[in-house]
Amino acid sequence: MARKRKELPLIEGVEITDVAAEGNSIARVNDMVVFVPFGAPGDIADVKIDRKKKSYAEGHIEKLITESPFRVKPRCSHFTVCGGCRWQHLPYEFQLKCKQKQVTDALERIAKVPLPEISPILGADPIWEYRNKMEYTFSNKCWLTFEQLRSGEEFPDRDAAGFHIPGAFDKVLDIDRCYLQDDFSNQLRKFIKQFGKNHGYSFYDLKAQCGFLRTLMVRIASTGQIMALLAVGEDDKQKIEELLGAVKEQFPQITSLLYVVNTKLNDTFGDLPVVTYSGLPYIEEEMEGLKFRVGPKSFYQTNSKQAHNLYKIARDFAGLTGKELVYDLYTGTGTIANFVARNARHVIGIEYVEDAIRDAKLNSEVNGIANTEFYAGDMKDVLTSDFIKEHGRPDVMIVDPPRAGMHTDVVNVILEAEPRRIVYVSCNPATQARDLALLDAKYSVTAVRPVDMFPHTHHVENVVCLDRKQ
Repeated sequence: MARKRKELPLIEGVEITDVAAEGNSIARVNDMVVFVPFGAPGDIADVKIDRKKKSYAEGHIEKLITESPFRVKPRCSHFTVCGGCRWQHLPYEFQLKCKQKQVTDALERIAKVPLPEISPILGADPIWEYRNKMEYTFSNKCWLTFEQLRSGEEFPDRDAAGFHIPGAFDKVLDIDRCYLQDDFSNQLRKFIKQFGKNHGYSFYDLKAQCGFLRTLMVRIASTGQIMALLAVGEDDKQKIEELLGAVKEQFPQITSLLYVVNTKLNDTFGDLPVVTYSGLPYIEEEMEGLKFRVGPKSFYQTNSKQAHNLYKIARDFAGLTGKELVYDLYTGTGTIANFVARNARHVIGIEYVEDAIRDAKLNSEVNGIANTEFYAGDMKDVLTSDFIKEHGRPDVMIVDPPRAGMHTDVVNVILEAEPRRIVYVSCNPATQARDLALLDAKYSVTAVRPVDMFPHTHHVENVVCLDRKQ
């Protein structure tokens, strides 16, 4: 017989004192730290403990007694339920202060290296409808909120088009409106959902792994071009033609209308053929006269305007004169490599994903850039001493690794190569700080500039300039 789970307490009158990682807030109860989502410093609340460990606990606000003076009314009706935009209830200027502190704390506490004065974070403008890419999931089992469950009502229609609930892969929250992308995205999602219901299409069953309507990706470029990619779980040509024909007629502004038949047990489609129903198989982003082709499988920074600002900071930190050999590590589709190419003698980009390298080469070709070359493969396997001997020691390295940061083998090769300068772009200040501590053997941090790419979330980018020690 299973042991009965111990009931965890409700603690009354708790004061929220600070913000923490992952978008949580912090309260302290009898010398114990309690992480509480959706709190604001200055809140007084009754907090129900959900999990308790030796050194900390996790809980949620059961009742808000006194609201923090920092609080603002969230714009989105799905706030606290969908799992995104966890800082909507905080003023944007306060969000920026929290992100600045997040970067500073990571560099000071983890890197523990001498630091220059950290520049003020570069905020985003606009702070709504800034995403160029959104992905939605169709499901036959929408998530019912606690309010809906408590109402006692029956909800026979469970079809949904929205976002996965955090921690519940088979549940999808039906979204009315998301404010992170142009409202066109909401209109298209709702049209496809209603068309599917009117024509008796099955919505995907995430547990049984079957159904017709599966996912929708919408990309809206800074040029105004629009891509819509519909993934279906059944190869039913009649339904596909019927649905996409209606979409094309209703939304003639779509410049790239695509579909993919995905009968796999996951939503990834990188290994599947994408069919162009109408228009072009790509859209184009533009940056300082450069055009970047973005296909359905391409990676491109999700906030186009802030991506330009981020790359400008990286280019400024690099201090290029036109004579340098630049290595761009984790180059992706070569956006940074192509962006700085006109300021360098030669640029070499390295990236794990072969499709991305094909895009990088294509982007150089489209823009008439002749001083770039790109290589695909695992960074620690490609970037070796022999590679550097063959291609030349870089004057400048620009690195933009994934959230996990750089492999120690890569750091060691960088230290061996001894470029004059390193520009480190990161989406995770904690792993960046860990790598800075390793690079401290030969490099000094000379400039730091955080950049906010994702307003209303806790995520922050950070750019660090390192110069070789004399």
